[in-house]
Amino acid sequence: MADPTKRSDENERKPNGTDDADLSARLKSLDARISQASVQRAEAEPRERPKSDPHAIGQAFRLSAEFVSGVIAGGVVGWLVDRLFGVSPWGLIICLILGFCAGMLNLLRAAGMVKSARYDDKK
Repeated sequence: MADPTKRSDENERKPNGTDDADLSARLKSLDARISQASVQRAEAEPRERPKSDPHAIGQAFRLSAEFVSGVIAGGVVGWLVDRLFGVSPWGLIICLILGFCAGMLNLLRAAGMVKSARYDDKK
């Protein structure tokens, strides 16, 4: 015998053509909303930079070479001044300080923080 508490239409659902069309329309609507949301999210999120930028690494090596070359040049000139004039440590100390200043100036010029000096003939 059939159970009177269960309804017969719950167990035996037959898909209708209108239900399929309704489901298809809802699916298309959902797909459109998801694609629109993903486009908006992609536009809103900033793009991540790569973890290692070869351009930045090259610039860092260039800037460090600019600075170190100024200090080494000052040290060599100071050592030569000490040897030629016999004023040992003063030539080296003064020229190292000047080399440090020259290295910093070259570093700032290479980084674009300070414009290089230009002499204009027009005054």
